Amino acid sequence: MISVQFFARYREALGRDGEALEWSPTLRCLDDVRKRLLARGGEWSVLAEQNLMCARNQELCDLQEPLADGDEVAFFPTVTGG
Repeated sequence: MISVQFFARYREALGRDGEALEWSPTLRCLDDVRKRLLARGGEWSVLAEQNLMCARNQELCDLQEPLADGDEVAFFPTVTGG
């Protein structure tokens, strides 16, 4: 099982904090998770943003980060401040 967490604008757009996905060998990296969610259409298109940030097991990474059964994935927008 892959635990997917959504933060900030993504949580608001999707109306949920997270999602559980059944792990399969086709989920090789975080981008595969993102693409599976995007395929649902509708509000899930928010995950197509260019500035999407992600983490695997609470460590920042890129979308090509390898994925394993039991991992926690988080998607969140970039944060700006001054």
